[in-house]
Amino acid sequence: MVKEIERAGFPVVQMANLIPVAKTVGSNRIVPTISIPYPLGDPSTSKEEQWKLRYHRVGVALDALTSDIDDQTVFDVEI
Repeated sequence: MVKEIERAGFPVVQMANLIPVAKTVGSNRIVPTISIPYPLGDPSTSKEEQWKLRYHRVGVALDALTSDIDDQTVFDVEI
């Protein structure tokens, strides 16, 4: 699905925790997530920490959308 949307001229960011799978299916812009059941959060942390984590990851994804890339790229999510 990602490849078809990009062929139509729309950049796509895939947020995924299984990076090798995202690469295999051909995603060009990949932002790592936390885990399968909680891709953008960690229920063992406080709500404030979860909000910071989500805010940061979505920010990385938005930056990835505007980045010019030539090949598959996994964007760094380190704070």
